[in-house]
Amino acid sequence: MKAKVSPIIRIRQANDFVIGPGSIVDDFCCFSTKVEVGRHSYIGSGCSVMGDAERKFRLGDFSSLAAGVKICCTSNDFVHDLITLVPGDLPELLGCRITGDVLLENYTGVGANSVIMPNNIVPEATAIDAASFVPEDYAFEPWSVYAGTPIRLVNRRNRERVLEQVERLESYWRQRGAA
Repeated sequence: MKAKVSPIIRIRQANDFVIGPGSIVDDFCCFSTKVEVGRHSYIGSGCSVMGDAERKFRLGDFSSLAAGVKICCTSNDFVHDLITLVPGDLPELLGCRITGDVLLENYTGVGANSVIMPNNIVPEATAIDAASFVPEDYAFEPWSVYAGTPIRLVNRRNRERVLEQVERLESYWRQRGAA
C-alpha cells in the first residue's frame, strides 16, 4: 500500500522526507527538518514540524499526530536572543537556541493542538493527550498516557490489547500484500 501525501503541504528538506507504506500526511502541514514516518501512520491536517536541516523528526509505525500538533526540533531562547530568522552565514547570532531531534517510537499518538519541544524521545506506545505541552528533554515512561500543560503521567496503556490490535492490523495488511 502506497503512502498518501497531500499535494498541499510544504517540505523544506525534500531529500530527507521519507514516508512509509500505508501512511498518510494530510493537508496544510509544514515540515522544515528531516522527516521519517513509519508504516501505517497518520499526520493530521495543520501539523508543523519545525527545525532545520541538522535536526530530525521520526514518527514510528502505527502512530499518529492529530490535527494542529506542533513539533519543535529547534526553538529560540526567548530570554537571551532576538526572536527572528537568522541567516545561516551569521552563526554568531544563533545564540542560545534550544535544539534536538524529536523521535516518537512505534504505537505512539499525540492529541490535537499539542506542542512538543526539542530533544524528546517519546517511547513505545506512549500517548499524549490533546492540548498538552511537552517541555524539552522530558523523561517519559513507555506504555503510558500523559496530559496537561506541562504534561504529567495520567494513566497506563493496555499493552496486551494494543499489541493484539497491532497483530490484527499486520495480518490484515499482509493478506492484502501491503505489509
